[in-house]
Amino acid sequence: MRKDGAVRKLVVGDRTYRWSLRHKHRDGDGCRDVLHLVLDGVRTRIVFREGEGRGISCCYAHDGFVATGPGRALHLNEPGTVRRLVDEATDRGLLPGAAELDGWDLFDAVLRCAAAATPGVPPSSPPGP
Repeated sequence: MRKDGAVRKLVVGDRTYRWSLRHKHRDGDGCRDVLHLVLDGVRTRIVFREGEGRGISCCYAHDGFVATGPGRALHLNEPGTVRRLVDEATDRGLLPGAAELDGWDLFDAVLRCAAAATPGVPPSSPPGP
């Protein structure tokens, strides 16, 4: 596993992103995992904040895991997960662009995409009320 904050490259078509994952604490703001993406000098942050029904690694699990329940997790240190986040944000018209994005808004779509790409894994659906 990479050291927290190590800068890596992700090539998507003719674009090369530099990316890193950091775990952050801020007084009164709680814990969050922040995926930093840089394309042509423009930085975008995809932020996963801990909260009700939303867990992040924060010393409880392996670094870089975000989850909404059993079997509903993404590993943010995996290049495939980062690629799916980039693809989903791009499809929604959010990338490229300087911004802070709420990672939870992308979570279900990325999880479905990952399940569809994995033979033998049924696509998950968001938990019921």
